[in-house]
Amino acid sequence: MADNIRDQQWALQAYEATTKVWPISQGDGVTVAVMDTGVLADHQDLSGQVLSGADFTGDGTNGTKDQLGHGTGMASLIAGHGHGDQAGVMGLAPRARILPLRVGLRDADVVAAGPDLKFSEAMHYAVDHGAKVVSMSFAGALRTDRDARAAVDYAVSHDVVLVAGTGNLGSVVSYPASFPGVVAVGAIDRQGNVWDKSNYGPETTLVAPGVGIYSAGNKSTTDYRYASGTSDATAYVSAIAALVRSKYPSLSAGQVIRRMITTAAAPPDKSAVPNDRYGYGIASPSKSLAPNPAVDNGPRDNPLLTRVESQGAPESASPAPVPQATGKKDDGLPVGVLYGAAAVLVLLIGAGLAFLIRRGRA
Repeated sequence: MADNIRDQQWALQAYEATTKVWPISQGDGVTVAVMDTGVLADHQDLSGQVLSGADFTGDGTNGTKDQLGHGTGMASLIAGHGHGDQAGVMGLAPRARILPLRVGLRDADVVAAGPDLKFSEAMHYAVDHGAKVVSMSFAGALRTDRDARAAVDYAVSHDVVLVAGTGNLGSVVSYPASFPGVVAVGAIDRQGNVWDKSNYGPETTLVAPGVGIYSAGNKSTTDYRYASGTSDATAYVSAIAALVRSKYPSLSAGQVIRRMITTAAAPPDKSAVPNDRYGYGIASPSKSLAPNPAVDNGPRDNPLLTRVESQGAPESASPAPVPQATGKKDDGLPVGVLYGAAAVLVLLIGAGLAFLIRRGRA
């Protein structure tokens, strides 16, 4: 029996997913690592899409336990397949696979980092276990962390697209989104206006739907959640990256990013881009998937590596040398990163707002 969840997925309507996106790509063959609170693998809209991942919190699970629901929600926006008669949540890349990486995020509303938030270890695991995209819907005090910087460099050097939310405080762009090479994503409402709590700054790369978003929940296999934040926008951009990597597997991560930023739709006010609030514009799956020989025959490097950090990269945080991938979990780097009392805010504000990017803008 149909429910009304699908009808409330305004982003899919705005992107005209059924007619302009899914006939071209659905994310087949691409693994997206979701570094978050875990993923409820047997949710009715995710069953069969979630791989055995890893739990870095010490619980000894494989990433498929989710006490907060945030990671489950993000996974469903990326690769949900719905259920029954047009019911449930559909992800933007419904045939992508999810690699769940449960890290130390806690507290139901403002998720803070405990000493078990092992960012570096989780990133290495994602790269060494085949993730082509890493989705990071959290923000925190990583700027001065040498291991975190080295882990980002490791992923970039191994051709992985990294996507992170700018943050939900209406302030400067947070980390890991501010790291050079990472696609920093802000949130917009259904009119295409930037959400008032979306962090902004020169690191902003793209914006995507992030206001009034329905996604899968963790309370049961039939649970759903409703939230606003750059978390949801991050999941949508991660899905776009998966769509492009599936359709054009020979493209480098840098070329995938170039496709997304050069085809982004203009802000509603037609303001010049890039700018601090919209970055290069509104991420567009259909335009990102269109033929683009100028990008495909161009440079393969990551265009965001030369981006300057507005908060400044501390000299003491210069990354260590980047090791080569081994095809398995790398044990050659120090990975036990302690964040102690460093507050990491996961982007999951629950306020509902009214929305929709004008049809055709995608």
